[in-house]
Amino acid sequence: MKPSEELVAAIEALGYPEEFGWVLAGELRGESSIRRMTAYLRSANPQSPEEIADEMLAICEQRDRWIERKQSEWAESRLTEFYNRDREEA
Repeated sequence: MKPSEELVAAIEALGYPEEFGWVLAGELRGESSIRRMTAYLRSANPQSPEEIADEMLAICEQRDRWIERKQSEWAESRLTEFYNRDREEA
């Protein structure tokens, strides 16, 4: 079963409609984010759709910060590489 299908099954097990699960999976996008959300649903047993949405937003925010950090690290390494390149004497 795909991670998104597992998320939908976890949502349905809590009594929410299948569509809610697909919306969550669409917003989370990545496999690791979807797996984190599924684990949360199974362990925390949230009491409202608002709690579920809040957790989804927190996971998305953490994912976005991680992506930004990796992009920044890549750009910094390219800049350092540029500064440290061999130069011909003028």
